[in-house]
Amino acid sequence: MSDIEIRDDRPAGRLEAYAGDEVVGHIEYFVLETPRRALVPVHTIVEPAHEGQGIAGSLARELYGIAARESIVVAPLCPYVVKWAARHPEDAPAADPELLAAAKAWLVAHPGRF
Repeated sequence: MSDIEIRDDRPAGRLEAYAGDEVVGHIEYFVLETPRRALVPVHTIVEPAHEGQGIAGSLARELYGIAARESIVVAPLCPYVVKWAARHPEDAPAADPELLAAAKAWLVAHPGRF
């Protein structure tokens, strides 16, 4: 993978991967507040010209790193992040089923968000 910088745009709910000034991939997420605080990734997208370079994995790893630094958890709904977490249990603790249910309910309650 070339030099990729990952930036968290919390207000927009996007973790973005930059190659220079270009956004080459991102994870869309929201912050769940109840029943407890969690980062909830919903979509992972990598621009076609940058696929196969490890960008999605770097984004997923950083999302879990942010959660660890903030002492919160990740409740992944994004299929890519779910698969990544299953392959990296040392970096991605298993999600609490209660939080996953709450995250799904949040999405239903906010249909225009994603």
